[in-house]
Amino acid sequence: MSYASTVEAYERLKNNEKAEDVIIDAICKVEDNKDLHSVGFGGLPNKEGVVQLDAGYMDGNSGCFGAVGCAENVKNPIKLAKSLADENRHFNNFIVGKGAYKYAIENGFETRDNLTKEAYEKYLEKKDSDIKLKSYDGHDTVCFVCKDENGLISACSTSGLFMKEDGRLGDTPIVGCGYYADSKIGAASATGVGEEISRGMISYETVRLMSEGYSAMDACKKALAKLNAKMDRKLLSISVIALDANGNYGVATNCDFAFSYASENCEPKAYFVNSKNEIRELSENDIID
Repeated sequence: MSYASTVEAYERLKNNEKAEDVIIDAICKVEDNKDLHSVGFGGLPNKEGVVQLDAGYMDGNSGCFGAVGCAENVKNPIKLAKSLADENRHFNNFIVGKGAYKYAIENGFETRDNLTKEAYEKYLEKKDSDIKLKSYDGHDTVCFVCKDENGLISACSTSGLFMKEDGRLGDTPIVGCGYYADSKIGAASATGVGEEISRGMISYETVRLMSEGYSAMDACKKALAKLNAKMDRKLLSISVIALDANGNYGVATNCDFAFSYASENCEPKAYFVNSKNEIRELSENDIID
């Protein structure tokens, strides 16, 4: 879901645009795509038939973060999240539910009904079905970590678990879980089952391990392995991506996962990684814009 945004971000960063602007537009591109049913417009609803959106943003230079959770009828929750990550704000950085919508209205952010006809039909079909959802069915998160000459940004957005409880929050809006950035060390962002990710504070742990000298790749793998070792059962689906302070990437997953990457020395490419962390580059035929 992120390849087209990565291509656009790559071109803009080459033209010296700021990472904070590029990453927001990249995520908005996904939030506005009604054909993607796990983020923003067209996102699959909770068990009440309501689309509730979560987003988080962190500036690796200042350490400031902003987040919204269970936001209804907001066009781009990531824009709200970024606006809350302001160095002049020392409170009210995390706003949820009706408060998020009220904040959007009062501050001039666009609103819309995010429940599309197709998503509602999927909801009715699932509501009337006896088939139990698996942990990774019907949800995903768009995750970005981005670096420019000034530092690192981490951000993510999702509509959360399909048929979730009304008011449920996963990892996406929680700093250290769904996203974390420290420009002197690195940045990370995660997707998968939010409750599992939060148990290990995967994004923070990945960055912390980089501070100990692990590469971005090894930090991702070790963070996931450490959480897995603590569990007395099979760990549910988790994937994490990262950049170190030099722009080198890392990824680790316990399920099939696709991601994209670009740098000064690497034009945009999409990759597939499996649960054994075997990575292969995807061809153009594999990529759906």
